[in-house]
Amino acid sequence: MVKTQADYLDTAPESSLLPADGDRRVTDNIEYIHYDGYWIRYYAPLEDTLTDRKRLIDSLTRRAFHHTEAGINTPGRSLDLAREAYARETDPERKRINAAMLAGALFNRATDLFTTIVELEDLGVQVSHNNELMRQCSDCFQEALTLGQQVKHHSGCEGIDEVWGEPFKAFTMPVADFYQSRFIKIAQGMREIDQVAACMIEEFCSNKLFAGLEALIVDYASAAKHAAETMKKDPIIFQVWPNFVALGEKLDEYRPGLPEGADQMLRMRIAYGRALIQEGRRLTGYIASARVPMPKSTVDYIEKCRRYGRALLR
Repeated sequence: MVKTQADYLDTAPESSLLPADGDRRVTDNIEYIHYDGYWIRYYAPLEDTLTDRKRLIDSLTRRAFHHTEAGINTPGRSLDLAREAYARETDPERKRINAAMLAGALFNRATDLFTTIVELEDLGVQVSHNNELMRQCSDCFQEALTLGQQVKHHSGCEGIDEVWGEPFKAFTMPVADFYQSRFIKIAQGMREIDQVAACMIEEFCSNKLFAGLEALIVDYASAAKHAAETMKKDPIIFQVWPNFVALGEKLDEYRPGLPEGADQMLRMRIAYGRALIQEGRRLTGYIASARVPMPKSTVDYIEKCRRYGRALLR
């Protein structure tokens, strides 16, 4: 089975008492915080200033566009055009894409407005929360969040509301509360990584045709969780990310054994099994990169593996 969280940290807790959410501890000179059954690498929140909040929102906006479908990063100056196109479109499939493009324009308009607010503050002009600029910024974020239900992950698998909603959360929530929400989402993503890995091991690794696969799955799941918890600004990313990608490539290269004289049906089943292993590797990578759960894709993948396992036993 996949390693437990105690194995993941390589040290079991000294106390038999279960940790509470928000508990922190240091292991091998690295600080961790506990949420939802997982110990996650801890990063202190930025200061709750307008300038730092802008840095955070800019970073989260870039992240949202990075993990979502292509072509929706509409400039804020094109907001009116995007809204008109969305209102005119009648075809449901095209209208969904217009909605995603409008959501992108709203996000960019909101960040443009917030940039102006920060620039005014730098000039000594205090902008209250009731100021018209602040209200417009909030309205743009709120509408973008609503339309975000139409935005898909770049894989096309499902929507990715958790990532799309983060800039709005960073605008409305205290920064410390926002960081807490991120730790929770990372823990939920880690759980799905473990679920995918456990399912792959259960459905494939009991069959001798897939000898040697379990160790590759376990290593990749562990590396994926390390990647999910590590911020890109942390220098350790230059060790964590290459290890994660290299192990993924190793898993992709895995080839099941094929008995001598195997008939065409068995060959087809083995080929499909290998394709499922690669699909599980991709899904694990999506979750680790986005650092949020992808519940629909996880449920769908697990069901595919279950059906395959039943077919293989026939």
